[in-house]
Amino acid sequence: MVRLNKIYTRTGDNGTTGLVSGPRRLKNDLRVEAYGAVDEANAFVGLARQHTSDIPELDTMLMRVQNDLFDLGADLATPDMGEKPEYEPLRIVSAQVERLEGEIDRLNADLEPLRSFVLPAGSAASAALHVARTVARRAERQMVALNDTESEIVSREALAYINRLSDFLFVAARWANEKGHADVLWVPGKNR
Repeated sequence: MVRLNKIYTRTGDNGTTGLVSGPRRLKNDLRVEAYGAVDEANAFVGLARQHTSDIPELDTMLMRVQNDLFDLGADLATPDMGEKPEYEPLRIVSAQVERLEGEIDRLNADLEPLRSFVLPAGSAASAALHVARTVARRAERQMVALNDTESEIVSREALAYINRLSDFLFVAARWANEKGHADVLWVPGKNR
């Protein structure tokens, strides 16, 4: 499917990049920013996985998320132009959203209900997952802005996936904190 023989091509030296479907866009184009933020979230999930190898169930879930994020990047890099393409583009599908919901429910079943907001802290895995969560939220904001732009389309499934992903990463961060027992809770006004 993908074959990379040469890493540099010099075609982006003018500040543009090629989409999967062929057209070139400026590197600061909102679509490129959106799939760039998805790529960044994926890198932070990979960083979190450096701290989850001793938590096999969670690490397996995160590996699936990383693969899904490449699917999401491919989806965003292949704009829906409203006409039938020559090939079947890779798109996020509802089954990926549903799987993520099931994993959220699975992890959340082990957690006590929150009585305060959680600070992005605790274990190294938890802190890294919180960073991935915030980057996923930024990707979501960019995808929503892209979808709100005339002549740009982002599928409902892609928007649902990125929204659910930040929920998953929040629950996963709590689960990585000894199933919530090591969560660091916000104490409003503590340092006044």
